[in-house]
Amino acid sequence: MIKTGEREAKQTRHAGGSPGLDVARIREDFPILQLRRDGKPLVYLDNAATSQKPRQVIEALRNYYETQNANVHRAVHHLSQIATDAYEQARLKVKHFINSPLSCQVIFTRGATEGINLVAHSYGRQYVGPGDEVIVSAMEHHSNIVPWQMLCEEKGAALRVAPINDAGELIFEEFEKLLCRHTRLVAITHVSNALGTINPIRKIVEAAHRYCIPVLVDGAQSAPHLPINVQELDCDFFVCSGHKMFGPTGIGVLYGKAALLESMAPFLGGGDMILSVTFEKTTYNTLPYKFEAGTPHIEGVIGLGVAIDYLAEVGMDKIAAYEHELTEYGMQVLSDIGGVRMIGTSKEKAGVLSFTMDCAHPHDIGQVLDHEGIAIRAGHHCAQPVMQRFGVPATARASLAFYNTKEELDALGTALYRVKEVFE
Repeated sequence: MIKTGEREAKQTRHAGGSPGLDVARIREDFPILQLRRDGKPLVYLDNAATSQKPRQVIEALRNYYETQNANVHRAVHHLSQIATDAYEQARLKVKHFINSPLSCQVIFTRGATEGINLVAHSYGRQYVGPGDEVIVSAMEHHSNIVPWQMLCEEKGAALRVAPINDAGELIFEEFEKLLCRHTRLVAITHVSNALGTINPIRKIVEAAHRYCIPVLVDGAQSAPHLPINVQELDCDFFVCSGHKMFGPTGIGVLYGKAALLESMAPFLGGGDMILSVTFEKTTYNTLPYKFEAGTPHIEGVIGLGVAIDYLAEVGMDKIAAYEHELTEYGMQVLSDIGGVRMIGTSKEKAGVLSFTMDCAHPHDIGQVLDHEGIAIRAGHHCAQPVMQRFGVPATARASLAFYNTKEELDALGTALYRVKEVFE
């Protein structure tokens, strides 16, 4: 059992904010962070699953229903014009946020998962055939594995997996060896949700493009935490989810290079994705509407635009720098605790702290922490191949956002000593 004095000795670090961010002020914008559990303040460390929402986003959703609620692109009346303008303004905000060349290259989806499935359906079924190959990495989320498995099974193609090393980093030389004339697409995560690894996307894209192979980047874990510039990355597709970006659930973005999007068949058929319909022939709409069938998630799009405004005001460079500082601090907190094994120790790492403890299963860790008011994730994180690679059934995962503090990471450390007291 760990002695109280030893536990307290581990908590002598100074816990402060970054000079670049007024974290205390930022936290005031997030009402849920004021909650308490059994008298203890909420310590929310499950941001890789979903992020909390600032008051500005919450108010934007309410304002939409109270003053703007109407369908978009379909009517000439005043409310519809207001809603349409707000909807399309949000598209422009996304364009600037990811530095897309054109707003028509920004497609609204239900999330990163739907964006990947859209590409698998509309690009994959058109360009992948028997004997072809799709490359993914060993650190992918299930959302960036299963659609490609389904496509390969249907088309008689092969799914190739680029390996990772013991630190959770892509073995780039092995990835390069997989590239060949049979490769039709590379689908790779920007930041691993299970490991925190930041992949060298520009380098990966350059290698793939030498073979004229398009690259899809899963940006679900990078868009909330790093500056994104799709032109600089030169990726062919990029997907992200609003609910991880401090915006509403059920909304996401697919960016694609215009030539590729133009060449692809629609994913869904229905209203708004057409120019004309007869029983003999349908003419599809132009980008981006060709891929936005039916009534969209209007309030979600507007809320996402407000979330992007919020992120831009805080500053993505400042967010990335502060979260790097938090990640380094959290790694040190965990490394000071005996019996803790870190899973994912990449040199280039975002705010994911995955670990196991010798004395307790991750689910038990999560339950003890919950009683201390600390919300983490315990499980395989929709990345079972990662768990298999590291020989563990699951991990405990603390994932960070710019409203988290060093004090909260100290509280995590103290609670993990409590785990040791309970189970050793």
